[in-house]
Amino acid sequence: MTTRDFPPDFLWGAATAAHQVEGDNTNSDWWRFEHDGRTAARESSGDAIDHLNRYPEDVALLAELGHTCHRLSVEWARIEPAEGEFSRAALGHYRRVLTALREHGLTSFVTLHHFTLPVWFADRGGWLAPDAVPLFERYCRRVLDALGDLADFVCTINEPQMVALHGYLEGYHPPGITNPTLWRRVGRVLLDAHHRAVEVTRAASDASPGLVVQLPYLAPAREDDVTVAFRDAVRAEVVDLYVDALRPGAGGDWLGVQYYRKNWVDPASPTIFAAPPPGVPTTQMGWAVYPEGLRLVLHRAADTGLPLYVTENGIATEDDTERVAYLRTHLRAVADARAEGVDVRGYIHWSAFDNFEWSEGYRPLFGLIAVDREDDFRRIPKPSAHALARVARTGRIAALDEAPETTTPKAI
Repeated sequence: MTTRDFPPDFLWGAATAAHQVEGDNTNSDWWRFEHDGRTAARESSGDAIDHLNRYPEDVALLAELGHTCHRLSVEWARIEPAEGEFSRAALGHYRRVLTALREHGLTSFVTLHHFTLPVWFADRGGWLAPDAVPLFERYCRRVLDALGDLADFVCTINEPQMVALHGYLEGYHPPGITNPTLWRRVGRVLLDAHHRAVEVTRAASDASPGLVVQLPYLAPAREDDVTVAFRDAVRAEVVDLYVDALRPGAGGDWLGVQYYRKNWVDPASPTIFAAPPPGVPTTQMGWAVYPEGLRLVLHRAADTGLPLYVTENGIATEDDTERVAYLRTHLRAVADARAEGVDVRGYIHWSAFDNFEWSEGYRPLFGLIAVDREDDFRRIPKPSAHALARVARTGRIAALDEAPETTTPKAI
């Protein structure tokens, strides 16, 4: 009998984020950022991939591809379009989405905040507003009161350290600020917001709350004392601040680990990061491929004592054979971490579909499923989608390289 690399109850799935797939999120700070020619945004999200309307067939397709869970986000700008004004229609929409997931047997990971803010909240100062956390807490309470009975896992805030880093130090995301003091302040505000959201989730539902953090593997650009010390300081802000705030019983029931790359930290760089050295394999995003880093950051996340889920991991590439190779090495890193005693209970790939990739627009292709936006948003599962389906059904990494099944989901 062939040995499994993952147990039968291990969760398998892929992720989406509302703004990246739904389309026409016109009341968000991101829509405004995309349409301001002075920002880093390359293009508008527009209709995205029309998941707002096509979610029933999308959910059915993911279930047909062997997924047992799905991570999605609900959109604050739709749910609370004006301060204190909550949309019954938007909440009703997300109830239908979550009902579809449940009907197809998919465990839900529901993200309350995935990068976007309503414009009214952004105009108050966003995460720097004095009442930012109470306003977020109120929003979370309304969402959980309306949807909590259908949510299995609740992801409070997606990548708080990247919200702070990209938005307040690099200026790469809204609000486009480059201020080291504000970068540090926002990170701590977001941690406070996370803790409040955990309390709300526990009070309003039976869903299991957790934080999802991006944990890059950080290396010094040079081995001199100054650069190493700077790497340690950056790691303290980007990794340690968040991981060390979480313990069983405080800060959530589980931790989501999101891993993409190795970063070289350089005090001489205005963005604190240096480009990967020559010869290092990189993705369409320019990110260094380093699968060993996933094993290492899972060990660091395990210091919390919490169960772990890989809630994002993937590669932007036009070559789907590269995606299968990426899956092979990164799933092996997860299996190795588990063999070494790390309690990892699921793997959620980024992303389910090719979609709008924030300031980079539609150029980077992260999806297991292609979308032809010129042909009525037709969905086309890639070979990597079928390969991951074989792993999900067998628990074996080697199934990535086995012959395709005779019956596979067709383009829709």
